[in-house]
Amino acid sequence: MTKRALISVSNKDGILEFAKELVALDYEILSTGGTKKMLQDNNVPVTAVDEVTKFPEILDGRVKTLNPMIHGGLLGKFDDPSHQAQMNEHGIEPIEIVCVNLYPFVETISKPDVTWDDAIENIDIGGPTMLRSAAKNHQYVTVIVDSNDYAKVLEELKANGSTTIETRKALAAKVFRHTAAYDSYISNYLTEEEFPENLTMTYELKQTLRYGENPHQKAAFYQKRLSSDFSLAYATQLHGKELSYNNIQDGNAALQIVKEFDKPAAVAVKHMNPCGVGTGATIEEAFDKAYEADPTSIFGGIIALNREVDAATAEKLGGIFLEIIIAPSFTDEALEILTKKKNIRLLTINFAQEKKDQFKVVSVEGGLLVQEEDTFGFVNADIKVVTDRQPTEEELEALKLGWAVVKHVKSNAIVVNDAQMTLGVGAGQMNRVGAAKIALEQAGEKAKGAVLASDAFFPMSDTVEAAAAAGITAIIQPGGSVKDQDSIDKANEFGIAMVFTGVRHFKH
Repeated sequence: MTKRALISVSNKDGILEFAKELVALDYEILSTGGTKKMLQDNNVPVTAVDEVTKFPEILDGRVKTLNPMIHGGLLGKFDDPSHQAQMNEHGIEPIEIVCVNLYPFVETISKPDVTWDDAIENIDIGGPTMLRSAAKNHQYVTVIVDSNDYAKVLEELKANGSTTIETRKALAAKVFRHTAAYDSYISNYLTEEEFPENLTMTYELKQTLRYGENPHQKAAFYQKRLSSDFSLAYATQLHGKELSYNNIQDGNAALQIVKEFDKPAAVAVKHMNPCGVGTGATIEEAFDKAYEADPTSIFGGIIALNREVDAATAEKLGGIFLEIIIAPSFTDEALEILTKKKNIRLLTINFAQEKKDQFKVVSVEGGLLVQEEDTFGFVNADIKVVTDRQPTEEELEALKLGWAVVKHVKSNAIVVNDAQMTLGVGAGQMNRVGAAKIALEQAGEKAKGAVLASDAFFPMSDTVEAAAAAGITAIIQPGGSVKDQDSIDKANEFGIAMVFTGVRHFKH
């Protein structure tokens, strides 16, 4: 019986060498289109698929392998007498090896000028059908979708004359993962419903991690294709140890906060909460403010900056223990300074990339929660001054900063700040006045003349009383409590300006 391998690939990396090795092992190569031409041009013996099917390619190549002469050879059981009798009756020969990869659909729709017709024509039909047929019949057929597997297949063929069932099963599983991902990209491209009846998402393995939240937990990092470059999944690591699970969580939290600012800004994060946020005329000044906000908690933290790191800023960053520094870029002098620290992770991210609205996905036991990102900001709010006193221009600037930060703090959340930096952060408390007390205590004397931001309304006036006692002069909160008037009255009593936004920012 002639050994046959069917090869039809859009990604031709390594395929010529692979085909030559198969010929040397006495395989007949079946092929179509561009793959067939490339092999012929390089003097590799090839049998055209239409010679096997006795039917020409039609419909501009849309139909060429969808034929019983091909799929009978892929799906027939080699040791089943009934299958063999039917194959003999119809002149169908088995195909032992299938090497196929698919039309570049994802690459096509990633192009900025892609047309609908281009996208549709790059939906592969025959390729997935051959792959699935061969993968279903992996007890007999070796199916390859990844050029990285060529070497392993050849090694086993040379050593044993065939691949092992364990290898064939593993390759078949890879095929079904591959075709499932391929189909999900197509379905998502065609889907217009916001929340469709079936949600299929595809992520690609970026790296396995040393461990998860704790050393006894295994973990990995997957990246989403066709996503914004403004993501840790597409960061370039210039220096330092590999990222850990917690590093990625904290780094992502820092990025989500720093993207709120157009002016130079620096954000320090610990355990997914900001411990210091600063803005300034320069990135050095912004970092100075972020450090000053909480010089204790910043130790061992993650820093995100939205401007290039220069030598002066690098000297200050290098003077404290930090896990990660994220920035658009580093000057050569800054890199020379910071890379003296062996373990610090230096990452660059494309801050110029459009920051697209995305859905946030959180896993729960047995399911997923999906929601829109919270992109609601100060400019979107229907601002209402509800007190007798209007905020000053400086207070208004400070309220904008506090509102930008507080939505990234775990609820119940309170942020105390001035116009350039956070002064105190109360995060994740079971009641709002508890969060306020933490933030005000951290701010200390600096709370006098500062402002306070709350992620949700005040259920009673005790938070305003605590703010007044600390010297807060303006407050921003959503409003919406049945006891709003109590808080307004209390603010008027102490001469505090209070602004309602109409929208809360819970973060769980």
